[in-house]
Amino acid sequence: MSLHRTRKKVIKTFINFKISQFNMELKLTKKPKNVTIIEGFPGIGLVGPITTEYLREHLQVEKIGSIVSEDSMPIAIIHNSKVIEPFGIFYNKKYNLVILQALNPVQKLEWKVTHLLSKLAKELSAKEIVSLEGVASPVKQQNVFYYSKKNHKKFESINIQPLKDGIIMGVTASLLLKEKLPMSCIFVETHSQLPDSRGAAKLIEALDKYLGLDVDYKPLLKKAEEFEKKIKNIVEQSQQVSKEQDKKNLDYLG
Repeated sequence: MSLHRTRKKVIKTFINFKISQFNMELKLTKKPKNVTIIEGFPGIGLVGPITTEYLREHLQVEKIGSIVSEDSMPIAIIHNSKVIEPFGIFYNKKYNLVILQALNPVQKLEWKVTHLLSKLAKELSAKEIVSLEGVASPVKQQNVFYYSKKNHKKFESINIQPLKDGIIMGVTASLLLKEKLPMSCIFVETHSQLPDSRGAAKLIEALDKYLGLDVDYKPLLKKAEEFEKKIKNIVEQSQQVSKEQDKKNLDYLG
């Protein structure tokens, strides 16, 4: 056996061993076929989770499964008096879409999550996995880019430019490194670590063009404006309190 093949076998064995240490399981109650899977894990600006949540609320979906993990951070989210699972899997029949809503961070679990997504894609005979991701930008421009293993012409026909240079991390990176997965990514520039609804709206707009969805992204822009006003008010109040405190200190010293 050649040195190259030996190294490759050792690396594969090591990765499989690391994966087996984590307790994660894919559970499905239905298995629709030839679907498109949309996923967006927490990252810069939280654009992935915001987009998938928006799709889940604005498309008619049913829950068909979940990823169960005792190794991810235990975070319980309650919405409308119901507990939302951190990794829910939802199906939209009209567009034959499967939406993976991921609300928990998955640091150090990326390879295991990718393994389960590969399994999900295989069991549902997925045509494509579309990954939604934010990329850091020093300016407030929010351009949208793509990377695709096979659908270059389709993206170019809707005027989305390819991402030529960039460093991708997390689940999206591990998915890209899986050569056999039918994978496309849609990236949006974001300059904020805060929830970026404007960036998510850009992703919705791009998805609408790419998959032919009838989803209006404008309400997200309204939410973004409301959020920005809220943050602005908080900052202004904080600055005012700071000025008043400085004045009190000067009065005390003077």
